[in-house]
Amino acid sequence: MSLQYEEIGQRLRAFRLGSGLSAEEVARRIGISRTALYRFEKGEVVKIETLTSLADLLGVSLATLLGVEIEYLSNAVTYFERLRQLEETADRIVVLAGPISFLLASERFAAMLEEILRETVSADMPGRDKALDDIARIIAILAERKEIYARRRPAIVNLISAVDVERMVRSGFAGRTFVREHVIAERRALARAELAHFASIIEAEPIGVQIGLVPGTLPHTGFQIFRAGDRKTLSISPFRLGEQPNVSLGVAMITSTQEPVTLHERVVDELWRRALKGKEAAHHMREIIAAAEGEVR
Repeated sequence: MSLQYEEIGQRLRAFRLGSGLSAEEVARRIGISRTALYRFEKGEVVKIETLTSLADLLGVSLATLLGVEIEYLSNAVTYFERLRQLEETADRIVVLAGPISFLLASERFAAMLEEILRETVSADMPGRDKALDDIARIIAILAERKEIYARRRPAIVNLISAVDVERMVRSGFAGRTFVREHVIAERRALARAELAHFASIIEAEPIGVQIGLVPGTLPHTGFQIFRAGDRKTLSISPFRLGEQPNVSLGVAMITSTQEPVTLHERVVDELWRRALKGKEAAHHMREIIAAAEGEVR
């Protein structure tokens, strides 16, 4: 088995961030220097015994840390950090993950997201402080992802479910069921504004961005495919941002194994064939928004 130490280092960093442990604490517990740990995270060769100790400490299998076939990620911080790493080298990204793609979302939505995610953490939730700390880390990682996308501009194919859009304009962005009426009204307005933002992107037809509005529903588990040169990587995740958000529970998977990548590419091809595109997609999305606004009045 050929070890790709740079990729191992990326996974090591992602799992360390997800654990909530500082570099100093990790280094101290396994008996190495902080500098050595940082070097490992940057892709320096590391002994298998050290990797085993790191895997045990971070609560991950050695196979996952090595990237053998499938990475399993049960922490949203780890998952979003891995997405950030994949986006750093991707030249094309296919997104099928909820009504909207975060990379294409407006700055207004990004600014509201932390408040929305914090709502998912109840006052009596076990491990509340850790959950809030995780959300702060996620928001920082998402900001980095936005910066990387703005700088690199990889091609994006974003598939959106028309049914999800209809639900989102009615429910709005809310982290929990019971919120005050004026907050619900604000979040519904935010959802309509965000969908109008996406309709504008579709109408503008910017180079490198393709958005398809699929009649009916999409698979409930979101996935993304990252292409960097000849390599393709698939991520499958239960973690969601915005509408019906979830950054607390679930197990995501990341793999470059050919079979699952190919099967998911076939799903994308079929959905893209069925999808509304261009002016037709934008017109349909604006009709959904107008219908929701009419209901409010």
